[in-house]
Amino acid sequence: MHVDAIVIGAGPAGLATSRELARRRVAHVVLERGRAGESWRNCYDSLRLHTGRHLSKLPGRPFPRGTPLFPSRDDLVRYLEEYAQVFGLPVREGAAVEAAAPANGGWRVRLSSGEELAARAVVVATGIMSNPYIPDIPGRDAFTGRVIHSIAYRNPEPYRGRRVLVVGVGNSGGEIASELGRAGVDVTIAIRSGANVVPLTIAGVPVQYLSWLIRPLPRGVRERIAAAVRHVSDKRRGPPPFPRPAHSPLDAIPLIGFHLVDAIRAGQVAMQGTPVAFTPTGVRFDDGSEQPFDDVILATGFRAALGILQGRVRTDARGFALRVDRVRSADLPGLCFVGHNYDTVGGLRNIYMDAPLAAEAIARAVR
Repeated sequence: MHVDAIVIGAGPAGLATSRELARRRVAHVVLERGRAGESWRNCYDSLRLHTGRHLSKLPGRPFPRGTPLFPSRDDLVRYLEEYAQVFGLPVREGAAVEAAAPANGGWRVRLSSGEELAARAVVVATGIMSNPYIPDIPGRDAFTGRVIHSIAYRNPEPYRGRRVLVVGVGNSGGEIASELGRAGVDVTIAIRSGANVVPLTIAGVPVQYLSWLIRPLPRGVRERIAAAVRHVSDKRRGPPPFPRPAHSPLDAIPLIGFHLVDAIRAGQVAMQGTPVAFTPTGVRFDDGSEQPFDDVILATGFRAALGILQGRVRTDARGFALRVDRVRSADLPGLCFVGHNYDTVGGLRNIYMDAPLAAEAIARAVR
């Protein structure tokens, strides 16, 4: 099979890119290991976007009327299914990509079935959710409890009557720990270097919208606005019960909303420091203390899913491929990345901006 472009992944990034390629009449196929939106289908039951629906849409189609301001997991999955159907996108489900490599002035993509496809260009739209980061904590093999990554968490039911440690204070860790605490589970969250906390909304407006509005402003102005938001939040609610990190909330996605803060203050979630080792029955922390746990949930984030490129591209400090602009590979011609920009305006909004850029670059190259 030979097409102008192969898009790898049928999540939001792959579907948005497909729609933009179709608009430019670029012959292409979208390869997806599962179903469209597979990674989002596997997220925990209570997940809601932190980004408002107006800045979470993909090119060409808003969320349906009546969708909540902050769409749920199921809202997003339905939206992605309808997006692919409405635009008639050429998604090939159950097509797991094993490798993608330059060949004969274009690209060759090999599937797990052994089938090979050729194209003039490739878009890696695999994002990060298919590549969870598992830290190497000594003693794990000796631990008699259960250890999972947060991507495998669904709801509190399996944890009732058990002692649970959540490692990591990002948004997933904060939401999972607070949900467990509210359900009456004995839960502790391990916080290594603290977290910046921002409200989900300001005067009813999603904080993401404010982040989007101030994005063009000079760094110093944005820092002053962030400091003002923090000052007002601290005055109204008090400072968070855990340290703030050295970095600014402009430099990394903050903890959005006060669910974890409220759960800690209510005594529903306990806090600990950095886990340094597993013991047979629990975990030892950097202060020398040990505590027993039945389950450890690693909310330790994700890394860019670049394994299919088999080390052919250089990466930055966060593990994302180096690019000459927002989407084009700095190392290999005919290779673009969509869904690999993450900042405070949200991954979906970045996809909205990047999909047309990648499609236009490919359209120019194949004409």
